[in-house]
Amino acid sequence: MSLVILLMGVSGAGKTTVGQLLASRLGCEFADADDYHSPANIAKMRAGIPLTDTDREPWLETLQALIGDWIAAGKTAVLACSALKQSYRDRLRVTPEVRIVYLRVSQAELRRRLRLRQGHFMTEAMLDSQLATLEQPDDAIQVDGECPPQEIITSILQRLRLV
Repeated sequence: MSLVILLMGVSGAGKTTVGQLLASRLGCEFADADDYHSPANIAKMRAGIPLTDTDREPWLETLQALIGDWIAAGKTAVLACSALKQSYRDRLRVTPEVRIVYLRVSQAELRRRLRLRQGHFMTEAMLDSQLATLEQPDDAIQVDGECPPQEIITSILQRLRLV
């Protein structure tokens, strides 16, 4: 049976850290949606310029195809992806086997984490743009992203009834 866990949230929420650990625990593939951005999008973000929906369109197409390939192959996978708007999440939820998990983190904690982050194109300066774009999901499993990663993973697995 296929299962794709889409970990969503703004930059600094812990999607990559939690996603890698969760995939390791499940023995499945992990992908970070940031790795699928075009060089032009990355340059824009590095310059502190928020992406538009037009900028995101090819990225979303690629992610949608990736998820579809995992489902078609009967795989379990974890995808870390901001998925800030409901329209993005609707697009990425290609089948019921895609489950969305929202890592909720306070603005103060997000700022703290982003200040400590080194070498990533998404900086604290871009956080306000992400928070303004974020449409709180009503149809996602919501998890406290400020807990230790292992607690977050346990919570996700319990909520997905995988333990």
